[in-house]
Parts: sequence; structure tokens; C-alpha cells
Amino acid sequence: MSVHLDSAIQDHYRLLVPRYPELQGQVAVVTGGAQGIGQGIVLRLAREGMRVVIGDIDEQALAHTVSVLRDLGATVLSFHGDLSRPDDIRRLFDRTGEAFKSVDLLVNNAADLTRGRLLDMHIDLLDHQLATNVRGPYLCSYHAAKIMSAGSGGSIVHISSVGALRAHWKGLPYDVTKGAINAMTRAMAVDLAEHNIRVNAVGPGAIRKLAPLPAEARWMEEVAGRIPLQRLGLVSDISSMVAFLASPDARYITGQVMYVDGGITAQLSPPGQVL
Repeated sequence: MSVHLDSAIQDHYRLLVPRYPELQGQVAVVTGGAQGIGQGIVLRLAREGMRVVIGDIDEQALAHTVSVLRDLGATVLSFHGDLSRPDDIRRLFDRTGEAFKSVDLLVNNAADLTRGRLLDMHIDLLDHQLATNVRGPYLCSYHAAKIMSAGSGGSIVHISSVGALRAHWKGLPYDVTKGAINAMTRAMAVDLAEHNIRVNAVGPGAIRKLAPLPAEARWMEEVAGRIPLQRLGLVSDISSMVAFLASPDARYITGQVMYVDGGITAQLSPPGQVL
């Protein structure tokens, strides 16, 4: 991992402003938390003073993120595993329970992001995305809800996508799995309400990495021109929504999908194009 990335993580963490003192000391489990949007969510929750369990399939990225966070004074537990495997999910929550005895927040972020076209698609990719993007969050939610329901409740936040509401080109089978996440959000919210467990989702639009590569600059500029707010989102835009949904300020919000997308899902045609 580069020194540049270390600096980006450290600078991002220090610039975050904690806003929800009630979250301090609570336990959050974040899947796919070692990089990308998941890493941004982990940084924000740690900055709020939460004890964070990071699950990820990328062992090197996981070790690096955990090391940097611990150097910053955060309380972090790492778990290396594949969340398409039910046994790994069970071990994740067993380890969380042993370390912290509770779970207050689950963020289902881990996903296979591969997108393609139907006539080019392979059954192996479909099976893997259903296992990772749908069954994984479902089973993580089951284990987290069992722990939460034995206590005073909690919050589950699924990371969805604009592709759940508006189809990408190319978008299969990824968009299908994110549509399932939105349906899962509503069904779980209704099912778990009696246990004081709120379930919501965040649908990111085009989000830039913490430390984007110089080669990505042209791509980012082109994409930004098609977004109503004329910029890509930041990981902090997503993590801020997650922190809000986990906080008491969102105590009457459940079963909702919050699109944090700069207006992508609101527009019919990109700027400059006539329908």
C-alpha cells in the first residue's frame, strides 16, 4: 500500500467532524470495509467513537486499513473472510460477540460489483453475485438481528445502488441484486420493527475513491458532466448518511432507501441531451 493512500486515509479521518455522541462506544460491523465506500464508512464510524468490526475478503487491504486506524487511536477488530460463505458469516458474528458482546449497527456493504450484458453473462457470475450481494447481506442481517433483539435493538443499513432504481448500461446481474437489496430493506424493516431494529438502505451514485489514480481524472470529469450537481460524490457523502441513519436523529426512519447520488435518479436525460 502506498504512502499516498496512508496520507489520504489519515487526512480524511482527521477532517471528519463527529456529530452523534450517542454512537460513542457502540459496536458497528461493516462488511467490505477495507476499501472504497466501505472504508469511508469505517472511518466515519470510528471517528464517531464507535468500535468497528471490519470484514473483508482482501487480506492485504484489510490489514492495512486496520493498521492505519489503530495508529489513529480507533478501536477496530478485523475479520478476513468471504461473505458469500455462510460459515464465514457465522464466524464473523461469533468473533464479534466474543470481542464486544453486542452489535448496535450492521452495514452490509460487501458486494461483487461486476457488470455486463445478458447475452455475455455466465451462470457462475450470477450465482456468485446472488451469494455475495443478496444471500450474504441476508445472513449477516439474520445474525446481527439475533444479537440486537436480545438487547435493546439496533440499526441495519444496506448499501444499495442507483442501479436498483435506474438500470446501468451495462448492468447485469449487478442491478438485479441491488433491486433485491431494496426489497429486502422494506421486508426486514417491517419484520424487525417489533424488536426496535430499524432497517434502511443507502443508494450511492458515482463515488470517487479516497485517493483516485491520476489516470482516472478524465473519466471522473466526463461522468461529473452528466450529474446534475456536476461532480462525483465523495465517500464522506455516503458515510455521513450511514452515520445519520445509525443515530437517534433517524429513530423514526425505517424501510427507506436514501439515494445519495447528486441527482442522478431524479433526471430523465443527462445535461445537454434531449430525450
